Amino acid sequence: MRPIAVALAGLAVLAASACTAPAPPRAAAVSPPPSGPATLPAPTGPHPVGTTVLHLKDASRPDPWNLDAKVRELKVTLWYPTEQRDGPPAPYMTAEESELLLKGGRIASAPYDTLSRTRTNAVVDAAPAGRKLPLVVLSPGFTKPVSTLTSLAEDLASRGYVVAGIDHPYESYATTLEDGTIAECLACDSDADPGFGAVVSAGRAADVSFVLDQLPSKWAGSKVIDRSRIAMAGQSIGGAAAVAAMVKDARIRAGIDMDGSTYARIPKSGFTRPFLFLGAPEHVPGGRDPSWERDWDLLAGWKRWIVVKGADHQAFTDGPLLAGALGLTPAYGALTGPRAAELTRTYVAAFLDLHLKAQRRPVLDEPSPRHPEVKIVRAGG
Repeated sequence: MRPIAVALAGLAVLAASACTAPAPPRAAAVSPPPSGPATLPAPTGPHPVGTTVLHLKDASRPDPWNLDAKVRELKVTLWYPTEQRDGPPAPYMTAEESELLLKGGRIASAPYDTLSRTRTNAVVDAAPAGRKLPLVVLSPGFTKPVSTLTSLAEDLASRGYVVAGIDHPYESYATTLEDGTIAECLACDSDADPGFGAVVSAGRAADVSFVLDQLPSKWAGSKVIDRSRIAMAGQSIGGAAAVAAMVKDARIRAGIDMDGSTYARIPKSGFTRPFLFLGAPEHVPGGRDPSWERDWDLLAGWKRWIVVKGADHQAFTDGPLLAGALGLTPAYGALTGPRAAELTRTYVAAFLDLHLKAQRRPVLDEPSPRHPEVKIVRAGG
């Protein structure tokens, strides 16, 4: 396991092989009492946000983890611009999902239903608005539901993107399937196996391609999507999956790996589509994880390698925003939740604006006085 200090310790119970190189333990602090339900920061774009959930079944392949499942079932959460400002906000997760996630993360500092009371900003089943909107696929870290990327997803939707967040069943502590049953983490029994990261990355790449195939026919609002402008971003093993999906599927024009070791091998000929490595200081060249260094020269197009001072592995998720509600103390030196969310939103959106909307974003090219924590380690293209 990757040892993370108290704070995001529970939220970051991940197999080291499936996320990034392990960090040395840090001193724990005394945890404060829970602060009450968390509220995700408001999106920064001009559009209200809607959200809906799809359940898709791929009958062409069995589930790789559940031997009793003859088809691969995926839960897809969509976030998108809407004109509707009023309506019930989407639940962050169910009480049962919250309980399984906290128990899986060994978090006992708050009631088990705490995360089900997290306040979001998207209106359930609101009608989508806009036309020819870029599509961004999100994939979460191992053991985590895609809801842990909600703050980023809502912000991108408010800026004029359609976001398709994929829950990969049996790779998370809890995924609610279409019939209401909960798929728990069967893959957790295999996370120490040789080649596990590559297997998960390849499976998620297949999940992504299937979702891209199915969206036009399975989502009534899909007419707002410009299918010539698709990108993918992922955190931890989801970032590794972004590489794997881009190698497999040419429809994905650009990709982002947020603090994940990469496992899918890029062809020696490389590929020229844009890519962003965005990570914690452990990902500096010569650091504990050599995979970014290995892959850098194979990225033959526009590319950036960016690290964020004070970030840890969960800084690119909702983890820091949820710490207070869970009675957890952030690790020493970690960014505050709002600051971590701001930096993640800023640099992910800048990359997508440049490569899916052809809008120049100077923060990708030079140091920003507004973001002194951010260092552009390497640049190309």
